Amino acid sequence: MSKFGPEYVRAIAPYQAGKPIAEVAREYGLDEANIVKLASNENPFGVPESSKAAMAQAVLDLGRYPDANGFDLKAALAARYDVPADWITLGNGSNDILEIAAHAFVQKGESVVFAQYSFAVYALATQGVGGRAIVVPAVNYGHDLTAMAAAIEPDTRLVYVANPNNPTGTFIGADEIEAFLKQVPGNVVVVLDEAYNEYLAPEFQFESADWVRKYPNLIVSRTFSKAYGLAGLRVGFAIAQPEVTDLMNRIRQPFNVNSLAQAAAVAALNDKAFLAKGAANNAEGYKQMTAAFDELKLEYVPSFGNFVLVRVGDDDGAGARVNVALLKQGVIVRPVGAYGLPQWLRISIGLPQENATFIEALKKALS
Repeated sequence: MSKFGPEYVRAIAPYQAGKPIAEVAREYGLDEANIVKLASNENPFGVPESSKAAMAQAVLDLGRYPDANGFDLKAALAARYDVPADWITLGNGSNDILEIAAHAFVQKGESVVFAQYSFAVYALATQGVGGRAIVVPAVNYGHDLTAMAAAIEPDTRLVYVANPNNPTGTFIGADEIEAFLKQVPGNVVVVLDEAYNEYLAPEFQFESADWVRKYPNLIVSRTFSKAYGLAGLRVGFAIAQPEVTDLMNRIRQPFNVNSLAQAAAVAALNDKAFLAKGAANNAEGYKQMTAAFDELKLEYVPSFGNFVLVRVGDDDGAGARVNVALLKQGVIVRPVGAYGLPQWLRISIGLPQENATFIEALKKALS
């Protein structure tokens, strides 16, 4: 056993990211150009042209440190969400925001509440500060907010709520979330993780940032990695009242969002056409995927994100087995056995031809 570091750090199982295309090509002797990656919920359209142009200009100043306070990006976000700039914390992706929240508000031994089948980083962030996880059983693969409110203990300092939830894709309506917020004690911080918000259909959209004015213990977390197509640049943000934001910015790493990411994010934030194109492709891709699952008589969880969780067998080896069969055909998807869902796979929605390639590969893998 290692003699270094606290026991709670040694107990952490590191986050397992989706397999890179190059690794799959090497492992299975495939041509990278023919590999389809539907594993990491990335935008299939890639980086918007508006962001590419902004980065080309920002390259000229890469010899200098980034703006540590992200003035231009915060100004753009403040205008978009109608909040003061000092209500915003920038993150190296929204993953950074989730980690910062744990470090800012949870001491060793204190508890953190989150749902079964929710994002793996909630557990990792809790472990990383020596916190105690209170995992509330899911209902229909999603959050049971009534049970989560009841699970809050006197030493609870933080609650994570994902909406839509990753990896299951479930969604909680505005009324249910606000009813939950009213039940949470004022000294418990709630992180509302909305990484997939931009993929919601118009009838499900609501502006949770407005709640920040009413609830001083609320953090709304968003990302540019999904709908905005900037996953490789790592940029996210949080909106919260100044008392919360002040603490988060005290431990936020200086220069945690690089110059290219800041410039690209400002451009993407105002690129409504790119967002609309992505949302339309996602809606059609969801129909394409679920029609195939219906044809194959496969159970899936109705999803509000840019991915679908599908059950590919009844035994606990099914997910891993079908995953390998897909990899051999050059299709990368996401096993979710680590979430306690070994019979399932999470499939990101891609371009129509990518989806079709996956569907054909899945049929072969299941035959």
